[in-house]
Amino acid sequence: MALRIVTSRPDPAIVGLPWASPLEEWTSEYVVPLPRGLSRHVVRIVRLRERTYAVKETEEEIAFREYRLLRDLQRMGLPSVVPQGVVTGRVDGDGEPLPAALLTQHLQFSLPYRSLFGHGLTADNLPSLVDALVVLLVRLHLADFFWGDVSLSNVLFRRDAGGFAAYLVDAETGELKSSLSDAMREYDLTVATENVFAELLDLQASESLDDEVQAHDIVELLDSRYHALWDELTAVEQFSADELWRIEQRIERLNNLGFDVDELDIITDFDGDELRIQPKVVELGHHRRELQALTGLNVEDAQARRLLNDIASFTANFDLGREDRSLVANRWLTKVYEPIMAMIPPQARGKLEPAEVFHEILVHRWYLSERAGHEIGIFDTARDYIETVLLEKPDEAVAAD
Repeated sequence: MALRIVTSRPDPAIVGLPWASPLEEWTSEYVVPLPRGLSRHVVRIVRLRERTYAVKETEEEIAFREYRLLRDLQRMGLPSVVPQGVVTGRVDGDGEPLPAALLTQHLQFSLPYRSLFGHGLTADNLPSLVDALVVLLVRLHLADFFWGDVSLSNVLFRRDAGGFAAYLVDAETGELKSSLSDAMREYDLTVATENVFAELLDLQASESLDDEVQAHDIVELLDSRYHALWDELTAVEQFSADELWRIEQRIERLNNLGFDVDELDIITDFDGDELRIQPKVVELGHHRRELQALTGLNVEDAQARRLLNDIASFTANFDLGREDRSLVANRWLTKVYEPIMAMIPPQARGKLEPAEVFHEILVHRWYLSERAGHEIGIFDTARDYIETVLLEKPDEAVAAD
């Protein structure tokens, strides 16, 4: 049987992987010891030159289905791992068939939830983790995606200005619908609460989570925050014609949550005295898109909001309010952000994403200034943070460049 590789992003090095051996027998010549989430399949992380992939053994039909579904999610701009390809026609040295393999690009600076708790996450961070999962689930449901197996294990998390951003990593049970019913949304939410409850108990059993944490309270929080966010994004709001300001107020609330409104359904009654509004198309990334337009930086949304706030402070401190905003942002980029990133030593560049480092420096500055009783300069803060905090953190990237 001939080896067949179907890929959307050709990488000739993939051909050289030991496809004639079961994945669990691959050695450190190819496999890198990166954290992996729990999976019903054999999964390995491999590095080929400067690229890193996750390889999962599964059935051929399932591999192609998940590959195409992940490609659809990428085209829709939804947070998921990037599919690389499918390998079929594998046989071992005795000619016996081996499972097909799905390849996805490794998501840099991402960690499974278990590794996060191994990297210092505590019970205090659980609401942020829940919020990230809720935002991911709501975004997928807005796109009419039925997940079918919502859990912390099927998600990778990236740090996002002290919180987290969640990415779908396993779409094996997922399905894009023409229209997602409320019953299917509620089913996904029920599965989420059941799985997260079990995963929290498992963390406690392994002593990775404080026994005092009430798993039932966490899943109740997940349920309530899902419904609160879904209602804010989709609920119909009715008001009189002389309260048009409420349209802008609704849009502003959504912007503050990080969502842009691309389409708004406005319906008036026969006399035009009453209006009903309902957001029809909303998309996360309001701050992210704004920052990218100003500076070219591509970061997570909460990180973008933090950086935009620092640009605003920079504008006020140097009395640049009358200058063009894009010029001020470029000045901040070249005078503040880039010089601070250049201060990070090579051995520390795999610790955190640059935008997350900058966020932590801003937090560190507040603590130093509070302790000193006066404002500490950003560059003095950066030096202190790098020496006392950053160098002690574990690596969260594959390797520093």
